[in-house]
Amino acid sequence: MAEHIVSSYDNDLQALRRRISEMGGIAEKMLVDAISALVRHDTALAQTVISSDKRLDLLQREIEENAILTIARRQPLAVDLRETISAIRVSGDVERIGDLAKNIAKRALAIGSDFQPQKIVLGLQHMSDLVLGQLKDVLDAYAQQDTARALDVWKRDGAIDALYTSLFRELLTYMMEDPRNISFCTHLLFCAKNIERIGDHTTNIAETVHYLVTGETLAIDRPKNDRSIDAGSEAGA
Repeated sequence: MAEHIVSSYDNDLQALRRRISEMGGIAEKMLVDAISALVRHDTALAQTVISSDKRLDLLQREIEENAILTIARRQPLAVDLRETISAIRVSGDVERIGDLAKNIAKRALAIGSDFQPQKIVLGLQHMSDLVLGQLKDVLDAYAQQDTARALDVWKRDGAIDALYTSLFRELLTYMMEDPRNISFCTHLLFCAKNIERIGDHTTNIAETVHYLVTGETLAIDRPKNDRSIDAGSEAGA
């Protein structure tokens, strides 16, 4: 009987892992396609990204409901309970990543074929590539319960913040140079912020991996290099 219970619990955990893996794949594709839609002015691709979010939301709800049922049925011990709780946390962060990718796609639709400074667009694409790398690595770290790899993602987030601050300053400059730039620059600014927030969610997942494996939260502060508030103050000075 005990072996049957253990086997059933393992099956529950495997099902949660599979759903999170599926969520991760969808979120990665949504981010890639959202940026591609923005760069190529591809409205059809942007609509596809927006539609994809429904599947992500459904998976997140399934994971949360199944995790709660698993806890109620199996009454897991500490380490197994951490894995179930971690599945809820990770699925929530991945779902938010999908929301942010969807928001970028909506901005791509709003901008349409308006002029976009090539330097800014390339900066957004570079920033997105870095964040996508973080997302892939942290999902692998979760699947493999690799704390070293998760911590590496966690440490890299400061570079994303610094790049966001640089783009923020450039976009402010474009807006101050010509009021006609304000509309599309505002959309691009929100896109940059959404990408930066995706980076934050990858570090949340990294912290969850650390908790899952060690049972402890990280004892050091997250690296942050976002100086956009300072840049905004300077512009208004």
